[in-house]
Amino acid sequence: MNAMSFLISTVFDLYIMVVILRIWLQVARADFYNPFSQFIVKATQPVVSPLRRIIPSIGSLDLATVLFAYVLCVVKFVALQVVVAGGINFGPEFLFIGLIALAKAAGGLLFWILLVRAILSWVSQGRSPIEYVMHQLTEPMLSPIRKILPQMGGLDLSVLVLFIVLQFANFLMGDLIGPVWYSL
Repeated sequence: MNAMSFLISTVFDLYIMVVILRIWLQVARADFYNPFSQFIVKATQPVVSPLRRIIPSIGSLDLATVLFAYVLCVVKFVALQVVVAGGINFGPEFLFIGLIALAKAAGGLLFWILLVRAILSWVSQGRSPIEYVMHQLTEPMLSPIRKILPQMGGLDLSVLVLFIVLQFANFLMGDLIGPVWYSL
């Protein structure tokens, strides 16, 4: 059962991250002609396109894609319930768990995007199309931190500060939800 729950969790988590990336790309108004952005759009288009006909957007927030990500989070825990417990005991707590899982997935995705951006800044010369999109996604969060931090002789510690804030939010979420919910 451990192997199957690992497989289900991993497949769902990866696709949820792709869907969240699509939302994030739209909100950040990132370059959609970038190869990385095109991959994200093509991976989510078969499901998002029909949903968009039914569910309208609010400004730059695509509610159809947000709802799709939320439903994926709920279905993930239903599938895990079936595999681990051998049956389904669906209750309203799954809707809450889905919401928390969506928030955790968004925070986890932000962590990985920041990490990739930091590594690419050391290795790349700024010509990578992936680095360009990572810059577009994270710069709105990092530039206010840079304004507050003093100059450190060429070192950019804004990513580190955002990592600390993310870790604090993750611990706070665990404290608020409790150890049982947090482990899911």
